[in-house]
Amino acid sequence: MGSLFRARDDGPKVRASHILVEDRARAEDLLRKVRGGEDFAALAAEHAKCPSGKANGGDLGEFTRGRMVKAFEDAAFALQPGQVSDLVPTRFGYHIIKRTA
Repeated sequence: MGSLFRARDDGPKVRASHILVEDRARAEDLLRKVRGGEDFAALAAEHAKCPSGKANGGDLGEFTRGRMVKAFEDAAFALQPGQVSDLVPTRFGYHIIKRTA
């Protein structure tokens, strides 16, 4: 399947969390819950298909441009701290991204 992370690590950083699921309908439902005020980390721990979601409530830590797949990276860097993305499709599935710093 490959890795969400790419090789480079320089430049401005963001910190973000995400929820990754394979099914668009499930992703849309989770996005409604997040926007409705449900706890992002709890939803990530319960529903995410990736290890960062299960173990860390979706927290990916800090990263720079060039470290994530482009669609994910573009969405994360476009957000303001505290803001949640629309659905971000990548080859891994559908992401809901919350910029935390």
